Amino acid sequence: MSAAPIRYFNRYQQTIETERVYGEGWLRFAYENPAGRFFVWLVARRAFFSQWYGHKMRQSESALRILPFIATYNIDVDEFAKSAFDYKTFNEFFYRALKPEARPIAAGDNVAVFPADGRHLAFPNVDAADGFYVKGFKFTMGDLLGEDALARTFAGGAMLISRLCPVDYHRFHFPVSGLPGESRLINGWLYSVSPVALSRQVRYLVENKRVVTLVESPQFGTVAVVEVGATNVGSIQQSFVPGRPVQKGDEKGLFAFGGSCVITVFQRGKIWFDADVINSGEQHLEIYAKMGDRLGVRA
Repeated sequence: MSAAPIRYFNRYQQTIETERVYGEGWLRFAYENPAGRFFVWLVARRAFFSQWYGHKMRQSESALRILPFIATYNIDVDEFAKSAFDYKTFNEFFYRALKPEARPIAAGDNVAVFPADGRHLAFPNVDAADGFYVKGFKFTMGDLLGEDALARTFAGGAMLISRLCPVDYHRFHFPVSGLPGESRLINGWLYSVSPVALSRQVRYLVENKRVVTLVESPQFGTVAVVEVGATNVGSIQQSFVPGRPVQKGDEKGLFAFGGSCVITVFQRGKIWFDADVINSGEQHLEIYAKMGDRLGVRA
């Protein structure tokens, strides 16, 4: 497997860019080298490995990593809800809150928004897609949602895969307004969700630990929001109250340390993704966009 760079379309700059991958050397060894893949199978995909690393990121000495990380990845400290010097551990910095004005929410009752900062892949019809990260390789809604009956609700529906890198803001939000139900945990492994890993095996997304929440939206029908854990994600924490109405852009929860993923699924015929979102997906090219920006409109 060649060490091809990870490229994405930047919605704001209107350019194709190359991702700066946190821990790229380790990641490519783990998923592109036979010895590395054996280590992933034996150790790295298991919960104890991520728990151990998460514990390291909760120690006071981990705070020494914060300023070099900010400088290396050019993270905008003006967006932070508090000073970069006030975080006591790297994990606390990692799931930092932002100032409300840092992520304005696209207006309009019929407008859905991106649920997280990151790189996103969209598929207007999951049944007709020729593959997700790699042509010819996909998974079923039953695999993702863990219930065949629920999967039938989303037959022919639209899907957005939002991949959060370690350098991204790591809280996730509701893409639509509505009434959220109880979250349901599906236990699983903790493989990486980087394209380096997914280009080898896209089923990692449905073999990993994930949390499924259904939102009943007056505008968009039933929407499934699925948080997917990954290697070195300490936990997936929910902060919303089931049964209490939410507005799009309201915080839903956060990921502790590590790269991770949010998958949003709409019922068939309920949303039209914006043109740049569709065009990027058709090229198997992720689009970079921030939480709260316009994703599409009610069909």
